[in-house]
Amino acid sequence: MNVENKYIRFDWVVKRMLRDKANFGVLEGLITVLLGEPVHIVEILESEGNQETDDDKYNRVDVKAKNDRDEIFIVEVQLTRQLYYLERILYGVAKTLTEHIKLGHLYNEVKKVYSISIVYFDLGKGSDYLYHGQTSFIGVHTNDKLEINTKENDIIKMKTPEAVFPEYFIIRVNQFNDVARTPLDEWLDYLKNGHIKDDTTAPGLSEAREKLEYLSMSDAERHAYERHLDAIMVQEDVLTTAKIEGRAEGRAEGRAEGRAEGRAEGRAEGRAEGRAEGRAEGRAEGRAEGRAEGRAEGRAEGEHTKSVAVARKLKELGVDTSVIMESTGLTEEDINSL
Repeated sequence: MNVENKYIRFDWVVKRMLRDKANFGVLEGLITVLLGEPVHIVEILESEGNQETDDDKYNRVDVKAKNDRDEIFIVEVQLTRQLYYLERILYGVAKTLTEHIKLGHLYNEVKKVYSISIVYFDLGKGSDYLYHGQTSFIGVHTNDKLEINTKENDIIKMKTPEAVFPEYFIIRVNQFNDVARTPLDEWLDYLKNGHIKDDTTAPGLSEAREKLEYLSMSDAERHAYERHLDAIMVQEDVLTTAKIEGRAEGRAEGRAEGRAEGRAEGRAEGRAEGRAEGRAEGRAEGRAEGRAEGRAEGRAEGEHTKSVAVARKLKELGVDTSVIMESTGLTEEDINSL
């Protein structure tokens, strides 16, 4: 490992260190920067993704925390691509909401939930590295925001939906442009590059400088951490190699099949149209349409072939079937038949 990157990766911090109350300040700093107001964590809640066993999958860690206003924060680090990521974070929020209200209790006990996703893969289109989502009700004809009557301390008050509904933050780490000008930029510089300025005043990063130095780890901690980094590198290399090989095989097979099918369909359609409009025009149009349809079908079959190649590589390496399904879009039957 390169010792110049002297601060421990944040996914390791979430996985192994944030259960210790002495380290809450690091997570508080990130949430404070995102919300624009001080946040104080009072406890870390149980979270199924926060695994500490040697055989965990390394690509996802998360932590649930609660502040002194009983608001809940789901902080999730995702290292590798997942096809249904939006559905996953929605499910996580819904599950958290139901876990923290007892059957038969009043709805005013529903907790405000913040979902913070830190992703290290290409999530889709968008040029920013931070996206924020809220729920508001806007008048279709008047364009005004709806406010709702609510009762607090026996007084009727007005409340907007965004004060109740979950909020979502998605941090696309790899989209950060490496220029740290604001506290949020400094946090992204740490998340992406492991850099923390000596004179940083960003909330949480001062604590990180004191607690997250690589060289301050014990030999056992350093060994476990380096195994974690090695596992991440191997997994990323496997996925990248499988994708490259799958694309190459898919293109080759797709081109060959597409040309053959295109010629056959082109001749058939050309003859049919040629009888009505003339052999010369029919042959020209038939070839053009045949080539276009052949290329389209070739690309579709090529994409399927690429997915099969990726799945075969991952299956050979013992990757879990559910992960292969999410990564390739293939069904369980397709994967079992490989």
